[in-house]
Amino acid sequence: MRTSPRLERDACGIGFVADAQGRSSRSILSAAIDGLACVKHRGAVAADSKTADGSGLLLPIPPAIFGDGLGVAVLFVRGDLDLTKKAVEAAAAEEGIGVTEWRTPPTDDAHLGRQALECRPVIVQALLERAEGPGNGAAAERAAYRLRRRIAATTEGCYVASCSFRTVVYKGLVAADALSRFYLDLADEDFAVPFAVFHQRFSTNTLPTWERAQPFRTLCHNGEINAIAGNINRMRARSVLGTERAGLGPEELFRPVIDLGDSDSGQLDSAVELLTRGGRDIRHAVAMLVPEAWEGARDLDPEVRGFFRYHSCLMEPWDGPAGLVFTDGLGVGASLDRNGLRPLRYAICEDGLVVCCSEAGAVDVHGHGTVTRGRLGPGEMLFVDPSRGLLLDDACKERLAAAGPYARWAGDGLWPMGPGEPVIATPDPVELERHHVIHGYTDEELRLVLKPMAQNAKEPTYSMGDDSPLPHLAGWPRPIHHYLRQRFAQVTNPPIDHLRERLVMSLRTLLGPRPPILTESPQAARLIALDTFFLYPGAVEQLRDADSCPFGCATLDATFAVDTGPLGLRAAVERLAQEAEQAVKAGVGVLVVDAAAVGDERAPIPSLLATGAVHHRLVSAGLRNLVSLVVVGDDARDTHSIAALLGYGADAICPRLALLTVAADADASDDDRSSAEAQESLQAALEDGVLKIMSKMGISTVDSY
Repeated sequence: MRTSPRLERDACGIGFVADAQGRSSRSILSAAIDGLACVKHRGAVAADSKTADGSGLLLPIPPAIFGDGLGVAVLFVRGDLDLTKKAVEAAAAEEGIGVTEWRTPPTDDAHLGRQALECRPVIVQALLERAEGPGNGAAAERAAYRLRRRIAATTEGCYVASCSFRTVVYKGLVAADALSRFYLDLADEDFAVPFAVFHQRFSTNTLPTWERAQPFRTLCHNGEINAIAGNINRMRARSVLGTERAGLGPEELFRPVIDLGDSDSGQLDSAVELLTRGGRDIRHAVAMLVPEAWEGARDLDPEVRGFFRYHSCLMEPWDGPAGLVFTDGLGVGASLDRNGLRPLRYAICEDGLVVCCSEAGAVDVHGHGTVTRGRLGPGEMLFVDPSRGLLLDDACKERLAAAGPYARWAGDGLWPMGPGEPVIATPDPVELERHHVIHGYTDEELRLVLKPMAQNAKEPTYSMGDDSPLPHLAGWPRPIHHYLRQRFAQVTNPPIDHLRERLVMSLRTLLGPRPPILTESPQAARLIALDTFFLYPGAVEQLRDADSCPFGCATLDATFAVDTGPLGLRAAVERLAQEAEQAVKAGVGVLVVDAAAVGDERAPIPSLLATGAVHHRLVSAGLRNLVSLVVVGDDARDTHSIAALLGYGADAICPRLALLTVAADADASDDDRSSAEAQESLQAALEDGVLKIMSKMGISTVDSY
C-alpha cells in the first residue's frame, strides 16, 4: 500500500555528497542535485503548485565559473540596487577587499510559482578580491565575515545569503527538483566541486521566504531548536564575546550576534559562524553548541568527557531535535543532537564517494564499488576531511579532545558542590503557619501538593483543567506563577520520555561568572559545578561563606515595607534590580535573592517577580553572564513554580519554606518517615517534575531551559 504523502512530510530533507580525497568533479554536483530532487517530498508546495518552502545548495566556489582566488557575496536585494552596491563597495573597502565585478546570476523565472515570483528579490553576486592577494585561508574568511556584518549594518533591504572566499549559496523559494533549472549556473558542465550540501525546507515555526531558505552560510538543519528563546537571551546577555582577542575585530561589529528575524536554523548558523570565524574548527563549534549526552554516558573516553565538561562552561546546549550538515568550505560533515531524533544515513563508496542524507537511497551510489552503509546515532558526528579522508564519530571526537588540555582544565577548575543536607531544626508550628499565610499557601496545597510529594517522591496527578476561581472572585491573591502557562514543543517533535530517556537529560548546573564564548583558557572552567538546580538552606549558607565561594556572594533583600503599599512594591523591585547591578559591577559572582527579612512590618516580593526583575536588569546592562542567581523562594512549592523560576533567570533554587513544611509535617506524623526522608522525597519530586516539563518542551538540559 502506498504511504500517504501527508505522513511523509514530517521534516526537512538534508544531505551532502562529497569526495573523500577532496577531488572536484561535475558528478558530485549532479549527485547533489539529484539528491535534492529526491527529498522534494520533505517540503510543501503552495497552491500555485510551484512555490516551495525553500530549497538550496551550499557549494565550494568553482573557479571555472567565478575565476581563481576570488570570493563571492550573494545578495538578495529588496531596496535600491545602486545604493546597495555603493554601500557594499564601501564596506568592502573597510576590510581591504575590492569588488572586481557585479554579476547577476542567470536565472529562468519560468520555474518560479506566482507567490515566489511576487516576493522574489533581486539576486546579485559581488566578486571579491583581497588586497593581500588570492587566498581562502582563515584570515580571508574572517575578513569576509566582517564584511557581511558591515553590509548588514549599513544597508536596507539587503540580505547576504553568503559571503566567503570558499563557498557560495544558491537557494530560494524554488521546488527542489527545479533549483538547477532556475539557477542556470548549476547546469554548467564546468561547475565542478569536491562536495555539495543540499536542503529542502519544511516550514514549521516560520513562514517561507527567500531569505529563510537553506542552506545558510555554514550549515543546514532538520528539526527545531526548542531552547531557542533561552539561547537568544543568553547570547544577548554576554557582555563580552571575545572577538578582539580572537582577532575578529571590535565587539560592536558583531552585535547582535543573533538576528531575531531569522528562523531557529538561521540563528544556530549565526552562532556556528561566530565560533568558527573566532578560531575554532567547524566540528569544534558544532560539538560546543549541540553536544552529545556526555553527562550520563558510562563508556565515554575521559578526554572526550573533559572536552564537553570544559565547553559546558562556555556555552549552553542549543537543545532540540537537530540533524545538521555543516561545512567550513574545506571539509563537510554531519551531526545529530543528543536524542538522535532526526535520521541521518550515510553511504561510503569504494571509490571515495561519501553520501549522507536524511533519506535512504536519495543519492544513487550504483557504480561506485563496494558500499558501506550506516546511520548516525544520538550525538554522533562524521566529517569528510580532504587531507585525512572520512572521519567517523570516535575519530572526530578524539581529534577535538586532543586540540587542548580540556580535561585537565575542567578537572582543575570545576569545583564540585553538593545540594547540601536536609534541615534538622524546624520552626514553631505557629511561626510556620504565619509564614504559610505570608507566602500565600493554602490548605489545599499543603494537603494535595506538598504532602503527597513528601510521601511518594512524585508530583501528584490531577485531571486536566484549572478549576481555581477567577482572581477577583477568589477572595485571596493567586501566586504569580499561576498566571503563566507552559509552552510545548514544535509540532514535528517526537515526544521525549523523561523516565526511559533519563540518560540524555541533565539537571547539571554551574555557578559563577561565565567567560566570553571565544575564550580558550583554563580560567573559563573556574566555576562551581552542581548536579542539580535544587539547593538546601545549608548549601545557600555555604555559598555565602567567603571561604567556600571564590567569586564573592551578595544577598539581595527581596522584601519591602508593608505601609508603603503597592507603590512600595514597585519601588522595592526597582531597588532590588539596582542593587544587583551595583553588586555585579563591584565584582560579585553569585547573587542570592532572599526574602528572609519578612515580618510584621515587611512583606515579601514574590520570588518570580524579584528573579525576573534582577535577571532582565542584568541582561539590559550586559552583566548577566558575570553572575549566577540563587533564589531562596519561600513561595515556591510546586513544580510549575520551580520551572517558572528557572525559565525567568534562576540558576539554582532553594524552596526553603516548602522544605521546612514537609520536615515539620514528618516530625508531627505517626508514619516512619523521618524529616530528612520527607525533604529528600520533595527534592526528588520537584526534580522529576522539572524533567517532565522540560521533556514536553523537547529540552533535555536545565542549562538550556
